[in-house]
Amino acid sequence: MTFKFTPENIEELFGAEAAEQEDTKRLRKYFFKSKTYEDVRANLPLRILVAHKGIGKSAMFKVCFSEDLDQRSLSLWVRPDDLLNFRFDETTDLNALIRNWKSGLLDLIASKVVSFVGEAPTSTAVKTIAIAGAGITNALISFFKKKLGDALDPAIQATLEKFLTSKKILIYIDDLDRGWEGKPVDIRRISALLNALRDMSTDYPGLHFRVALRADVYFLVRTSDESTDKIERSVIWYSWTNHEIFQILVKRVGTFFDRQLNEKQLSGMQQWQLAKVLDSIMEPRFAGKGHWENAPTFRVLLSLVRKRPRDLIKLCSEAANNARRRDGELITTADLKDVFESYSQGRLQDTINEYRTELPAIERLLFGMKPARQERKTAQGYQYDTAKLLEKIENIQQGGKFSFATGKTASTKDLASFMYKINFLTARKELANGEIDRKYFEENRYISSQFVDFGYDWEVHPAYRWALQPDSIEDIFESLKLSSMDFAKT
Repeated sequence: MTFKFTPENIEELFGAEAAEQEDTKRLRKYFFKSKTYEDVRANLPLRILVAHKGIGKSAMFKVCFSEDLDQRSLSLWVRPDDLLNFRFDETTDLNALIRNWKSGLLDLIASKVVSFVGEAPTSTAVKTIAIAGAGITNALISFFKKKLGDALDPAIQATLEKFLTSKKILIYIDDLDRGWEGKPVDIRRISALLNALRDMSTDYPGLHFRVALRADVYFLVRTSDESTDKIERSVIWYSWTNHEIFQILVKRVGTFFDRQLNEKQLSGMQQWQLAKVLDSIMEPRFAGKGHWENAPTFRVLLSLVRKRPRDLIKLCSEAANNARRRDGELITTADLKDVFESYSQGRLQDTINEYRTELPAIERLLFGMKPARQERKTAQGYQYDTAKLLEKIENIQQGGKFSFATGKTASTKDLASFMYKINFLTARKELANGEIDRKYFEENRYISSQFVDFGYDWEVHPAYRWALQPDSIEDIFESLKLSSMDFAKT
């Protein structure tokens, strides 16, 4: 039976863009378990998962939470709307905020546990458990022993019985940076939360917290509050290599066609073998120009993603929809070319929306990085050594100063560092074989701290170039070199 690109097949083939939109059973089937998964699952009381949007924080937590439920582990899911009634006065006293977080979390845990066993959240049991403080585990044990005498759902009964043995409750806190604006009050609140969790995971035996934070949020908190150095050992930086993202795509496509490829099998396959799995949905070679001519199609795709799996899902899904509109059976070079500009515009708009709360004039800064006519002639319009980069930013600043949401006026180096932090800029080095090694903020967070010469130059990430240069699209194909990958797997 011939495969067709229908809306249903495209979503099942590549997966939903956001984990909260994904069917849990399907997500677990094709989820790629990296070393980070093992770090999150470790039997430690505090794990803080830090990554950019689109990396897969929510997907990771959703899979872990679902597995907890299957194993009858007592686990709770906390969303931002669960925290609406927390007492966050406009106090500048960090200790008061920490106290409020502790009190609010205890109330919330008690309410969710009581609701889990079928009692109303207004039950007196909620107050009894919440005021137990550091003795919350013992309070839960007493409460559960009484409930086991009731007629309970078998799954609930098994969960309570397991808790009486393990004495452990897992609390997943996701999407806390919703509504983040990077203001001092936002920084204080997240800082107070991290301090509260550190205290509770130490002083309240049995409470195991799992928290997801965006990289830029954690970075601002970490650099604003010296006390957060005490939680650094609990931080897990979640990132992917290009080769791992390639494996993610291959596993998703293979799963759709009933090829059950686990992580061990994928790790043992060379890139040409992995690419064969994609032959059923896309042309293997890219009919482009310049450095892209006859390149493996997957290498072209991976050069345009910002080491975020969601980028690859968006790019492949858009190209597949283009193939569907022309009744094509494979994603072709023409399909990809047709969507590069809209894909690029989408990634630029995503970045502006994501970080506008931190730098209100971000749009003027990023569009100011568009290459001038003379820069395009030299084919170096997106590449800079440190001196040239700072000169480019100084020219943009002539149109008006930039200020962060904190009120701080941004210096030239501040703006360069900001663009590196949000992955608009990447550190760049040309290798001996002519390919490009790109470093991202989460891989080396201190390359740009003082713009010391580490042997790297800077460039605007390829994902943004069509949005900045829609009038000279063909020039991009001529000048853009492909990213290096894991050559050990080539």
